Amino acid sequence: MTGGGLRIVRLANFVTGRSGGLRTALRHLGEGYRAAGHDPVLVIPGERPGVRRHPWGTVVTLPGPVLPGSGGYRLLTARRPVERLLDRLAPDRLEVSDRSTLRWTGGWARANGVPAVMVSHECLTGLLGQWRLPPGRARGLADGLNRRTGEAYDRIVCTTRWAAEEFTRIDAPVEVVPLGVDLDTFHPDRADRAGRERYADDTEVLLVHCARLSTEKRPDLAVDALAALRRAGVPAVLVMAGDGPSRRALAARSAGLPVHFTGFLPDRSAVATLLATADVVLAPGPVETFGLAGLEALAAGTPVVVNAASALPEVVGAAGVAAYGTPTAIADAVVRLLDRPAAARRAAARARAEEFSWPASVTGFLRVHGVGSGRSTPAGEPRATG
Repeated sequence: MTGGGLRIVRLANFVTGRSGGLRTALRHLGEGYRAAGHDPVLVIPGERPGVRRHPWGTVVTLPGPVLPGSGGYRLLTARRPVERLLDRLAPDRLEVSDRSTLRWTGGWARANGVPAVMVSHECLTGLLGQWRLPPGRARGLADGLNRRTGEAYDRIVCTTRWAAEEFTRIDAPVEVVPLGVDLDTFHPDRADRAGRERYADDTEVLLVHCARLSTEKRPDLAVDALAALRRAGVPAVLVMAGDGPSRRALAARSAGLPVHFTGFLPDRSAVATLLATADVVLAPGPVETFGLAGLEALAAGTPVVVNAASALPEVVGAAGVAAYGTPTAIADAVVRLLDRPAAARRAAARARAEEFSWPASVTGFLRVHGVGSGRSTPAGEPRATG
């Protein structure tokens, strides 16, 4: 690329037009790379090959099969097309956002003298535990796979210290760079009291769960927590914003309860309005490595109940309440949040979100790529807060 900028080729699976946090992060990072004078190229799987230009860079689609049971996610499984594309693109930096079918690209980068970074968006130890592997076996298997990842890439990036722990325990080269939030789109001023009447009246508590409806997100805990609240006499209602393979089962589970399913909301402003209008947002997923939707809720001025087993307590801080993954614990956490004065809990939520920005995140990622001065936060080192 001319002008001193770098061509940063990014590879990612699990990205569709209806996906959430990863797609948002890739978009904002790409916009930041372009604004800094670089040439971001994103390579993702799709139904057919294609090339499109966007404000966040060039997006190249290569055919990839659908992962069964994933609700439409595709994978780049064929190596040769990816190799040919990488040879043609001649990247200055490689940034990979999936360590399943794409981990081999670290070897390609090393053979071609291209500095390579793996961005870990999931906790492998936690996912293996979700698959019912015994803790010792899950940890041992994760450590072995993570060592291979550490050997294949120059650096590993995690978005929280919680996520980095499975790499620090094996002395892999990992750095922590938090993600950011769009503080303009997600803002308390978007609260729509008239629109709230669609779901709840003035005497009811409006809860929102905003995430993909899939097993690892544990949306069932949100439904069961609602049931626990209503048994305790709390007049709560729940809006499930999003879609996914668990939707039908969740609809059956919530029969007789005031649960509203919005389906996928493609308009980010509609999501922002819903989050700002809620009284409390629920984020019960136990293996979230950052939880961007939770941060977006805080930016919208709404406190969040999070799963204490995840990275989200690190992200929300005192602006939320952490509860271990039982319906009763989550329900109790909702009550504790509601006991705080509304103005105070909303101000605390917004203030916490303002500690995270996309420009800061872009700067951190570029530093990992060897661009700019300073450094990102090594795993284990406290990140300064406001």
